[in-house]
Parts: sequence; structure tokens; C-alpha cells
Amino acid sequence: MNKQPQTDRIIIFDTTLRDGEQCPGATLNVDEKLVIARQLARLGVDVIEAGFAFASPGDFEAVEKIAKAVGTEDGPVICSLARAIKADIQAAAAAIKPAAKGRIHTFISTSDIHLEYQLKKSKAEVLAIAEEMVAYAKSFVDDVEFSTMDATRTDPEYLYQVLERAIAAGATTINIPDTVGYTTPSEFGALIKGIKDNVPNIDQAIISVHGHNDIGLAVANFLEAVKNGARQLECAINGIGERAGNTALEEVVMALHVRRQYYNPFLGRPVESEAPLTNIDTRQIYKTSRLVSNLTGMLVQPNKAIVGANAFAHESGIHQDGVLKNRLTYEIMDAQSIGLTENQIVLGKHSGRNAFRTRLRELGFELSETELNKAFIRFKELADKKKEISDWDLEAIANDETQQTPELFHLELVQVSCGNQARPTATVYLRNPAGEELMDAAIGTGPVDAVYKAINRVVNVPNELIEFSVQSVTKGIDAMGEVTIRLRHNHRVFSGHAANTDIIVASAQAYVNALNRLYGSLQGDQTLRIGRGESSMNESGVTEESVVVQGSMVNQQ
Repeated sequence: MNKQPQTDRIIIFDTTLRDGEQCPGATLNVDEKLVIARQLARLGVDVIEAGFAFASPGDFEAVEKIAKAVGTEDGPVICSLARAIKADIQAAAAAIKPAAKGRIHTFISTSDIHLEYQLKKSKAEVLAIAEEMVAYAKSFVDDVEFSTMDATRTDPEYLYQVLERAIAAGATTINIPDTVGYTTPSEFGALIKGIKDNVPNIDQAIISVHGHNDIGLAVANFLEAVKNGARQLECAINGIGERAGNTALEEVVMALHVRRQYYNPFLGRPVESEAPLTNIDTRQIYKTSRLVSNLTGMLVQPNKAIVGANAFAHESGIHQDGVLKNRLTYEIMDAQSIGLTENQIVLGKHSGRNAFRTRLRELGFELSETELNKAFIRFKELADKKKEISDWDLEAIANDETQQTPELFHLELVQVSCGNQARPTATVYLRNPAGEELMDAAIGTGPVDAVYKAINRVVNVPNELIEFSVQSVTKGIDAMGEVTIRLRHNHRVFSGHAANTDIIVASAQAYVNALNRLYGSLQGDQTLRIGRGESSMNESGVTEESVVVQGSMVNQQ
């Protein structure tokens, strides 16, 4: 029998590396996942869903590496997703084995529409599978989470039966996913209350919720679920994920933080209690948001709650006047509470390597010796160009160097000629994996277009540029510019990111970064002869394989 769970605080379950990575263009390699997992541990999440171990060798490796490096005794629980199939559960168990605290998260659909069209099984069959597979997962680990996919469109009476059987079989957490982002706050709250009232053994498990933001209600749904008994919230940094995304971790955490006096009674606490409702170190929120944005290539909109560029900006004269007199007049939270500080000059061109390393550690970056050496060179180059170097500049450099993109091509030189009476022309030199330098030039509608055309002539692989974005890291004419691009090849999207005081150089580096991701994804599937005018690709081998359950495709949760 499961022991009675703790109910006076909220468990934060982060699915950035699993559901978040399913966002088109957000694919991460193993090293990038490890970088994010380490930061999630600093953030203080209770559970990291590190991936879907059975999905691919890469996913298995990522879960296993995260379990070894981050799943320490005092670190978060490391979790792997698994369908209610023995092979999936075996893979999950093997991948999380190195973690001090491991969890298997298994799921099966329960709604009538999923049973009829996806699983093609009866309610009785699914009930038996759920019970059997939870018990099987329990044979590997004590901590088992069970999800009823499409729960918000499932007949409540049937849902109660499935949950009761899963808990009896050993599930310590039962998850109620709003898989398609269909429900509303009042409906979701009523569903959680119904589960509390009608599942006889519910006191032996934590109630968890997972939600999508298809109609913009994900955070509101979660907060209503908390009021009705949910004690684990499954979120993603910046709300990334399938379709319109997951519930944004930073939004739901700060809602509980800012309004904790309101939520205290629902967790059995005194109204006036100042004790945090979660274990999250809110001062790590902004840094985590920036890291995930940079590594995934998914930009944060300026008006995004909590972490958007305008979240703490005031333009209205009335607002500015009020804030100057007392910040509480128009700000309900302190920007410093999420780790957002004013630009401060911390280092200069005479600063040494040790001071540079120390400041990066203070900012939360742990770079390897190789990464540190490359970052220090970048810092010195920047210090010669800028009079003032801020923490944001250092962050941009560090993020660049911690992105572990396979370097099949290396940009050696980019040179452009343009003007209002000239035709934009670009010359590029690239070095291929064999060490050969390849050069070409092209004319474009603008300098960036010319650079991209020249690069394409060198690498010679078809792709479509679908997004190009430039953002200033800091203020001023000498600001570093961050360029994020997304390109498409055979229905798959690849992102690239780079930062430089010269946005043309940053644009070229970001494009090569994305192309390297593209080539990296093709390695092992195809034979590539990399060189000017030479490539041999199996175009049909690029698309990802669908995940199949008894002959039907499944979108996990």
C-alpha cells in the first residue's frame, strides 16, 4: 500500500525536456539537454521528465546521462515517459537506473474517442492494461506515475475506475492531462474535486495535472486544480510544447508566489503564512528562461508574462510617475525576484581569466575548460569593441559556448558589400569536417540574404528559411545582437542561434549553426559527401518515425 503523500506544498514537475522538446524546431541534442537539466536542478524543480527513453537511442542516452549527472541524492527526481507497454517500461527503468531517485511515468488513453479510433480497445481491456502495466513499472521502481491521456474528455465514472485500479496496483502519482487544451477552469476544478470525492484510495497518491494552452487557459486551469486538491503541476519553461504549448512554469509558480496568501488556505496553511508554496528558487527563473530560449531557438514574446522583455517596463507617464514614487503602485512583484537585475558593468578588457570564470559561476554558468577558453577569447574580443560589458553580454557569450551543436561546418570568414546604390554581395569561407576550406560568393536582396545564398552554394543542401529574428542583448549602439533562425528540411525544423556585435556575422553563425543541426540529424541515416556541389541524400529518410501503439499513432499526452 502507498504511504499517505504530503499535501501542504506544490510539487513542480518539469517537462521541458520531454513535452517541451516536441515543439516544432525545438529539438535538442544530448549535451544541450544536460545543460538545461543542470539549470532546472538549480531552479529547484522537484521532478525532471528527462525524455521518452524508448523513443530513440538519443532519448535513452539523454535520460541516462541526466540521471547520472543531475539525479543526485539531494537533486530532483529523474523521470522517463513510457507507454503502457512492457518494452517502453523496461527502457525507462534502464535509463533512470543511475538516478538516486527515479520515476517511471506510464500512460494510456481513456477517452471514448481515443479508445475507438487510436487504441481500438474496449474500456475493460484498457482497465486491465493500466493495472497490469502500473504493477509492472512498480517492479522496477517505487515511484510510479500513471496518466490517463485525454482525461478531460473521458467519462468521469470510467476515469474513477481506472485511477482506483492504478493506485491499487502501486501508482504513487496519478496525472490528469488536459491533452488537447479543451477544458475550462471551472470544469477542471470540478473534475479534480470529483476524483477526490469518488476514488476511494485517492489519499494514497498525489493528484497531478498536465495541460496545454490551446485556448489560453492552461495556467488558470492549473490554479483552479490546486484549489481542488492537485498537488503536482506539470509545466515547461516558457510554456513550450506541442501546438500552443504547455502550462508555463514561470507563470504558475509566480502566481502561487505573488498570491500565496490567497492560496494558503487551500493547502491547509494560515492565510498570513509567508512560507513558499513550491521549492522553486524564483531568482533562477529569468536565467532558465533565457537558456531554454537560446538552446531551443524558441523566442520569448516581449509581452510574455514574467519573463518577457516588457514584463517590467513602463512607458505610460502615469505608470512611470507612480513607479518612481513607489514601485508597488504598478508592480505586483519585484523584477529581482525572478533574477532580473539592472545592467551592471562587471568586467573590463583588463580583467583576467579567473575573474571571468568567477563571474560566470555567479551567473550560474559552469563551463568546461574548452568552453571557458573559447568564451574568454570571445570576451576579450568584445571588450576591445565595447566600453561597457554587462552581465547580459556575458550571458550571451556563455550561452553561445554551451550550445553543443555538432560542428560539421565552421565559419571562417564572412564579408559583405552593400549600400543604397550597391547590390548586396557576400563572400564566405567555410571549413568542412575534412579540414578543407570552401569559398563562394552570392548577390542577394540584402546583406543577410546574400550571406545565406553564399552559404547555401557551399553546403549545397536544400532548405527553406522560415524564421529570422534579431534581438538586442543590451542597449546602445554597440549592443550585442542575438540572431535566431529556423529553417525547414523535409518537414523537419532546425533552429540556429548566435550573438555578436556585428549582426551580419551573428546571422551567418546562426545559419551555419542550424545547418550543422540539420546535418547532425542526418548522420547515421544517410551518406553525405560534403563539398561544393556534392551531396548524396536519401530524402525519404529524414522524417521522424511516428510512435505507434497497436497500429495507431499517439501524441504523448
